[in-house]
Amino acid sequence: MWLMSYITKNSMAPPNAVKGSVTNTQNDSLAVVASGEHKSLKPCLPYGIVSIPPIGERAVVLPLDDGEVSLGVIADGAGLEPGEVMLRSSGGAAIVLKNSGKVLINGEEYGA
Repeated sequence: MWLMSYITKNSMAPPNAVKGSVTNTQNDSLAVVASGEHKSLKPCLPYGIVSIPPIGERAVVLPLDDGEVSLGVIADGAGLEPGEVMLRSSGGAAIVLKNSGKVLINGEEYGA
């Protein structure tokens, strides 16, 4: 009996993340179309960062035991060097933390 339970439990493939396009954003959740439609997804982001991606962005969806979450969007490097960080909005505002210690705010340089 335990052998059948073990085989059944360990022979099932774990759920995989999928990527698709954001099709809807409402009430702090979003919908993504990948191989199917994933609705009412909550964004899963680092603590202190809150963001709802714009429609059309490529998002990653991860199934969980109690539903699904969006892990975020697939970002381009935007000319960053390894170790640099950018925060940007769909309206064009941007803050870049450079490796040199400088900070760029909408292209204007501050600091070191």
